[in-house]
Amino acid sequence: MLEGKKIFISGGAGVIGSEMVDTLLSQGADLFVGDLKACPEKWSGRLNFRQGDLNYLTMGELVEFQPEYFIHLAATFERSTETYDFWYENFRHNIRLSNHLMSLVKDLKSIRSVVYASSYLIYDPELYIFSDAQCEPTTLKETDRIHPRNLTGMAKLSHEIELRFLSDFKKNEFRTCIARIFRGYGRGSRDVISRWVRTLLSNEEISVYRPDGIFDYVYSKDAAEGLIRLAAAKTEGIVNLGTGRSRKVSEIIDVLKSHFPDMKSVNVDSDIPFEASQADTTLLEKSIGWKPKYDLENSIGEIIEFESSKVAASNSAFGNILVTSSSKKIPLIQSVRKAANKLSSEVQIFGGDQNPNSLSFNYTDDKYIMPETSKDNVDHILSWCLRNNVKYIIPTRDGELNFWSDQKEYFKSNGISVMVSDSGSIQNCIDKYQFSQICEELGLPSIPTAKRISRIESKTFVVKERCGAGSENIGLNLEKFHAQKHAKKLKEAVYQPYIKGKEVSADAYVTKGGIVKGVVIRYRIFVENGESVVTETFQDSKIQEIITESIRKLNLYGHIILQAIVTPDLNVHIIECNARFGGASTLSLAAGLDSFYWFLLESNGHSVENYYFVPSKRQIRQIRAKQDLLVYGDNF
Repeated sequence: MLEGKKIFISGGAGVIGSEMVDTLLSQGADLFVGDLKACPEKWSGRLNFRQGDLNYLTMGELVEFQPEYFIHLAATFERSTETYDFWYENFRHNIRLSNHLMSLVKDLKSIRSVVYASSYLIYDPELYIFSDAQCEPTTLKETDRIHPRNLTGMAKLSHEIELRFLSDFKKNEFRTCIARIFRGYGRGSRDVISRWVRTLLSNEEISVYRPDGIFDYVYSKDAAEGLIRLAAAKTEGIVNLGTGRSRKVSEIIDVLKSHFPDMKSVNVDSDIPFEASQADTTLLEKSIGWKPKYDLENSIGEIIEFESSKVAASNSAFGNILVTSSSKKIPLIQSVRKAANKLSSEVQIFGGDQNPNSLSFNYTDDKYIMPETSKDNVDHILSWCLRNNVKYIIPTRDGELNFWSDQKEYFKSNGISVMVSDSGSIQNCIDKYQFSQICEELGLPSIPTAKRISRIESKTFVVKERCGAGSENIGLNLEKFHAQKHAKKLKEAVYQPYIKGKEVSADAYVTKGGIVKGVVIRYRIFVENGESVVTETFQDSKIQEIITESIRKLNLYGHIILQAIVTPDLNVHIIECNARFGGASTLSLAAGLDSFYWFLLESNGHSVENYYFVPSKRQIRQIRAKQDLLVYGDNF
């Protein structure tokens, strides 16, 4: 039906979405699926999956995929009565999300069709809600009056109006179909049928409210099939998606009794009104020549089988993040928060620093005044992390990398992932002489490094500390006499030839499997105290290839920075490697290198193979300037 078509599905790991994806994969469609939930193992390698909050989806990700169809399923709702806190959730994951996604999709040159999963909740409840039990349901037509029943209905109607607005301007570019779905239920759902099945499987009594209520129950497989057919048929406008055959709540109880003969149920008095509704499916059948085939009798058995086999995936809490040596690294912390929000808005970020007045504490959810990162303090640090549900640690200072690499496996055994390479690789990066030797062994184009100046052939020299940050106490472009004099100021000096050229930094993310996920190269235009104050991305396929291959051979993990000199003849001379996120590395995130997000995904056991690296096609310049934070209050 949609073989070979490129389809973007929001909420694709949900109840309807899961059925839809399975069907489309069997049809040979090319899919890009986004959801807060993790990618089911059965889909791995078969589609492009993006886990996380789609409010953070970028245009670059969609441009890379070039979808022809967009099926918008992602939404949030509450089972019956909406709580006070749902005010915020509804805005973020219904109103704001729908607007954001269509803001991206509407300008895609590839898009041909948009299908939106709306709801019958937008119809005026006075049409189908009663104070007394009804013998027959009200059949709701697409032309019936509307008056949203709750916040969810309001959000659905809001986006219907947005789509109607866009169709006036974009009618020659893409079609829009709005499917008003009736009472949905399905495998692994939060609907009343699934909840009752789970309760009965636990040998518990179920509570029944309003057994005389009448609903048009639409099984998730039918909802998915209907949406696919509407997309394929190029249907436009508003269409009811229901069975047109309503059933009483008491009939669900009868079906459950056929599967659970000894079940216990109790009718609970309630002041909630009686619903009696069903869909007029005339337009649905006319549009696509199809109507739902499932009824309660043949679907509830599938739900029981699903729940019995415990196939339903349960997402555990993501846990919290500790950024160590957080100091003044505000842009880094803000980038970590952005990545965490893609997975869960509940994640807390802790700033860890020995300084109790660290500026970073003003930007984190909480603070950890850390002891020295030494072997004696390992259990103290681990104990604190466990108490605060920290599951991810991001070290940010060269001086602590050896500690974290040594303790990486110990923390992992306690359910905590550390974004750091193995100890051998860390030591190779910290020791600049050793790094040079390793590069020579691997055949990498590194700058020669020696412990004695006589080993270096050059008119002028660079002198630096053998271990530690390369920018500290560095001597640049020094003649031999001055180079030897400068070396006496250092603990353990090493020498390199001074090579004239442009300073280049390459930010990269290396997966747990050793795959270089992406590389962003940038010129260091203005450097102060060893840090890039002004830096600018550029593209050069030859340089990119050399750096990517070099990083691959160095056996690193996580975010790393390779420093190099590029001479006027475009030869690359690798200087050193920092196995951590750097001060100016936030530019690489803006250019498409989603390191923190990928780290969090991998830490949760997910492959990032199906997550795009979408490098920016435009140059980006970053100017790192201080920014004031104003906090208002009466008691600080």
